[in-house]
Parts: sequence; C-alpha cells; structure tokens
Amino acid sequence: MKTKAILFIYFLLLNGATFGQTVVSGKVLDEKGLGLPGVNVFIKGSYDGASSTIDGIFKFSTSEKDFQIMVFQFLGYKTKELAISLSENTLELPTIILTEEITEMNAVTISAGAMEASDESKSVILRPLDIVTTPSAMGDIMGAFQTLPGTSTVGNDGRLFVRGGDASEVGIYIDGMKVGNAYGTTAGNVPTRTRFNPNLFKGTFFSTGGYSAEYGQALSSALALNTKDLSIRSQGDLSLMTIGGGYSHTLANEKQSITASANYFNLGPYQGLIKQEIDFEAAPNGWDVELAAQKKLGKNGLLKVMARTESGGMSLWQPLPGTDRKVLVDLKNDYSYLQANWRTILKNDWTVFTGISYSKNLDNIAYDSLMVERSNELLHLKGTSIKDFTDQLSAKFGVEHFIHPFSETLVKEGWVRNYKDHESYLFTEWDFYLNKDLVFRGGLRAGTSSVSKENWLDPRFSVAYQLNEKGKLSFAAGSFHQLPIENFRVLNTNLQNSESNHLILNYLFSKEGFTFRAETFYKSYDQLVTFDGLPDNPEELKNEGSGFAKGIDFFFRDRQTFKNTDYWITYSFVDSKRSFNQFQNQVQPSFAPKHNLSIVVKHFIVPLKSQLGASFAYNDGYTFTNPNLDNSEMNSKTKSFQNLSLSWSYLPKPNLIIHLACTNVLGRDNVFGYTFSPKSNSQGIFESIPQGQVAPRFLFLGIFLTLSKDKTANNLNNL
Repeated sequence: MKTKAILFIYFLLLNGATFGQTVVSGKVLDEKGLGLPGVNVFIKGSYDGASSTIDGIFKFSTSEKDFQIMVFQFLGYKTKELAISLSENTLELPTIILTEEITEMNAVTISAGAMEASDESKSVILRPLDIVTTPSAMGDIMGAFQTLPGTSTVGNDGRLFVRGGDASEVGIYIDGMKVGNAYGTTAGNVPTRTRFNPNLFKGTFFSTGGYSAEYGQALSSALALNTKDLSIRSQGDLSLMTIGGGYSHTLANEKQSITASANYFNLGPYQGLIKQEIDFEAAPNGWDVELAAQKKLGKNGLLKVMARTESGGMSLWQPLPGTDRKVLVDLKNDYSYLQANWRTILKNDWTVFTGISYSKNLDNIAYDSLMVERSNELLHLKGTSIKDFTDQLSAKFGVEHFIHPFSETLVKEGWVRNYKDHESYLFTEWDFYLNKDLVFRGGLRAGTSSVSKENWLDPRFSVAYQLNEKGKLSFAAGSFHQLPIENFRVLNTNLQNSESNHLILNYLFSKEGFTFRAETFYKSYDQLVTFDGLPDNPEELKNEGSGFAKGIDFFFRDRQTFKNTDYWITYSFVDSKRSFNQFQNQVQPSFAPKHNLSIVVKHFIVPLKSQLGASFAYNDGYTFTNPNLDNSEMNSKTKSFQNLSLSWSYLPKPNLIIHLACTNVLGRDNVFGYTFSPKSNSQGIFESIPQGQVAPRFLFLGIFLTLSKDKTANNLNNL
C-alpha cells in the first residue's frame, strides 16, 4: 500500500507539472525561405529553450508565465527578439525569418575600377611584397603598378599613365593627403621615379576610374598609399647598391615607434663602366632624409607624422636635329614634404580623421643660356568622419582646403609670373547594403577655386552584386573635374576645369590562389586645354579640347597551379582620341598605346634559398607626327615596345638579401618618338633624332642587411 501511495502521489505531481507548462513550437527560416538548423531559441532570463532541427523546426516546454521575450540567435545572423504571452498550454509561433548579419568579412565590396595591394583585403590584386619584387619595377611603386590592367608603359617617362589619360591626370595620396610633385624632376628622355620608399607603406589602393567622392582633381585615376602603423620591433636596415646606399633605423615599443632613414645615390660610377646613349655632363645624383613616427593616443587613437627632404640633379647635352650642335641642360631640384594625421574611433561608432600636409618643389633649370626657377607649393587641410548607422547603412562626410602657390622666374631677366589658388571641397558618400550580396554607393563632391572663379559638382554612383561565393559584378559611373597643370594656369589664370565622365563594368572571380578580373570602360573628355604653337612656347591657351577613351582589361593571377610559383598576366586594349595641347583634331595620344601586355613570373627555389623573377612588357608602339609624310597630325607610329627583365634574389641568411636585376635583357632598341627639326634641309626633309632609352640595359646589384638585438628581424618580408 505504501508503494502504491508513493506512485500515486508521483504521477499526480507529474500530471500537475505538465498542466503547469506551456509547449512552445515554431520554425526559423533564412531570407530565402530555407530552414536554419542549430538556431539557439530560448526565453530571455531563463534556461528554457531548444535548438532548431535541420528543417529549422524547434519545440520545448516552459513553466514561465505571462509576457516573456523569446530570443533567436544564430552565428552570422542578426539576433531577433519576439514578445510572447504564455497563457495557454500550447503556443505555436509564426514563422521566424532571420536576416544575415552584414560584416566586413562577408559583405560584397565594389571592385569596378578599383585594385588593392594590401595584406588585409579579401579582394587583393597585388600585395606590398609584389611592389619590391617585380623585376621591371626596380623597387619603384609606379613600375609595379605598370604591370596592372588599365596602365600603359611609357618607357622614357616613368610616371603612371591610365586608360588614355596623361600622367598628370593621376592623383597621388599618402594616408588620404594629396602629394604635390610626387615624382622626381627629370630632363630629356631620362625616366623619373616616385620619391617615396615602398617599404613605408602597408598597402595601396589604385583606382583606374569611377573612384570615391573623397578624391578629386584627377581625370583618370587615384592612387592612395597607406603608411604602416606601429612598427613591431626596433631594428636597423642597411642597403649597399651599385648606384649608392642608405641606412634606416627604427625604435619601437607597444605605444610608439619612429623610423629615420638617409640615402644617397649617384649614377656616375655606374655610367663610367657602362656606355650610355645620352651624353651626361653630370650623372643623375641626389640624397634624401626621411622621418616617420607613429604614436597611440588614448584607446583608439593613432597619430602619424612623416617628414622628408631631398635634393638632386643632373646635367646632359641635348642634341638638336638637323645640326651638329648640342645644348647643355642642367637641372637642380630641392623637395620637401611634411604631413601629420590623426585617426580615432569615438562613441556611437563615429570614426574621425584629421590631417595636414605640405609639399614644396623647387626646380632650377638651365637650358643653354636660359635660366628658369620654378616653385610649386601645396598645403592640404582635411577632415573626415564616418558613421555606421546600422550594419546596412554607413556614411562618410568630409571637408578639405588647398592653398596652392606657383611661380616661374626668368632669373637673368628678373621676370616673374605666378598665381596663388585657394580650393575648397565638401564631399559625402553613402553605402547602403540591401543584403550582404548587394551594395549601392552614392557620392557627391563639390568644389570651388578662387583663381578660376568656378564652382562645380561631381555626382558618383556604384553598385556591386555577389553572383556566387567566388564571383561578383560591379558597375561605377561618375563625373570628375581637374584644373589644368600649373605650367598652363600660370600663362592663363582664367582657364577652367577639364571634365571627364566614367562608365565602368567589372567582373571579378577570386578564390584561394586564383584571381581573374575583366573590366570594360568608357570615358569622355571635355574642356581640355588647347593652344597655338609648340609645347615649349604655348600661346592662346583655351578650354576647347575634347575626346574619349574606351576599352577592356583582363587580369589573371595564379599562385596555386605550380609549386612555389606565382605569376600574373595583364592585357589592356585602349582606344583613346582627344584634341588637346597643340592638336586641332582628335588624335591618339603618344602616351596611349592601343595594345598593352604584361607578364610577371616569380619562382622560389627552396634548396638554393633563391627567388627567380621575370617580367615582360609589350605595347604596339607610340604615335607621333612625321612632317615628312603629310600635314596630318599623329600620322606615324614607332615599332612595338618590348622589355624582358630578369631578377635573382638570394637569402644566405634570413636577415640578408643579395638582389641582382637587369631590365631589357635582350637589348631591344625601343624608340618612344622622334624630335624633328623645325625647318627642312636642302632636300626638303625634316631631319629627326629618335627619343630612345638612356642605355640598352640597366643592371642593378644590391645588398640588404637587417640588424636587431633579438635576431628575429629578417628580410623575408621584403622578398
């Protein structure tokens, strides 16, 4: 009897407990209507809940009563809460739809016109490492980017030419601040280089068009260089090269770091050993001193300061066509650059950036008996703020101001012409993610100039759609303005902005070890500067030129197929015509070859501790006007440009690299155009001199040694 009584009481209590509970059930689906398995479903503030099945179905019992909050949690999706009433024995909830959370890791990014070189982005085309190991680049940033789609190789210039545009139409920025005179000043057919060491930067963003509203005053392209944050260790870096040498020293701790460097180069000894095609009186030479410092401020703030000063020059004899006479061209250049910027994250998800930069370029040029002094300064003040209102909506706001003095002086005559411009800009850009696979971006940039007395507004728009896990489609369109180059503005300060409109369609396929990129584009030009006379003595400058550029690019990179081998192939077709400078009709510019091909291969041989590199560049030649044929403009074209470069990097120790490189190994006689005599000879022929290379080849040997107390610093990151 006692046992029966106990059992009776037990079942009575069990039955009472059952009647006191509510059975909650329902279903959880994703945005496509598919069941989500493993969703954590529970009543807030209790232990009652369950996980959904493979079909998204869940069911559990709870003794909670009255009004409660149900929580639905699943990794990668937004958490959802639902108010419920537990007044019945059963409660069947309506179907719950969870939306995927949009993060930097899973959201689609806009790739139309954009290429990144970083170690962080998932859409990387090149990495910082590639800039210093591309054989034809010789450690120059622009040399590496000339292997990317949309660019053209102009071998006697060295600057970056993008999609039918002149090199002056490329805006260059460091940490968001505009760099004035980013290239070294040069003379004759001696190609120039960028002034800054690629090892300063952790990544770059290169846009061939349709770029952000944050950047302006560039008709063709924007190149944004981002400097490194805090250095990870104290170390010294010594470089000994056939053209000079340098030393850099870094002091670092957890909160701050500073790097000081000094370099000297002189091509005189090298040119004394290897014959040059150009008659140098004094070989290119120069020195530079650079300082870069970083300091953490507060929890999220980072202050960066960079300063650089340099001086250099060269002297050469320039032949005159149709005569045996040569003219001495002497060039001396002094350059300084200073910038400071601060970035931090404030409360309520505001990211704030402020910066200031200043550059001054001073050229002293002597052409025969003519002496010219040219001074170009640029002061840039900038502030931006970014706000993530939700994971689907973010906005950027910015304001910037430029002060731009420029002057030219005929030293002997004492004649001076100059101007000082104040340019102000406001810009905003909004990103809206409809979902993780579809993003829209709209931007506006407004500007004004005190010298040209002009106001303008540039609307910009882009969209990207993730087709599948590895492929995406992007489209970009926009309007872009740029004031004429200083040499023209100082002759006519009434010159207005030139304008370009971009349309870009891009497809990007990317997976581990493989990247394929195809992009087609169309650009229109209006208000380009034209003038009477020749470029060295322009007259009657006006904004009457126009033109277009259209084409298609392909890029393929493979780091997977062949062991220890990395290669990429680029092909660009550009059909560009414009009326500009002295040309009265729309012509193909000399700096815009139609067909451009680049191949880069790097292979690491582990047993030999060596990396072998090869790069090949090709284009179908450069247009020029031959007065011996007819009176038409740009009526001729040079033979194709070809350049095979090889390199070998040897690591006898982790902190030591011996690097040997040679450009144009086959010694091809590349010609970039011709200089014609202004008058015909007795036979009625205009004599000419080819604009060729400085030398058939360029050989480089460098030894790079890294020194540190703990012996952990090495040069592997530079290979």
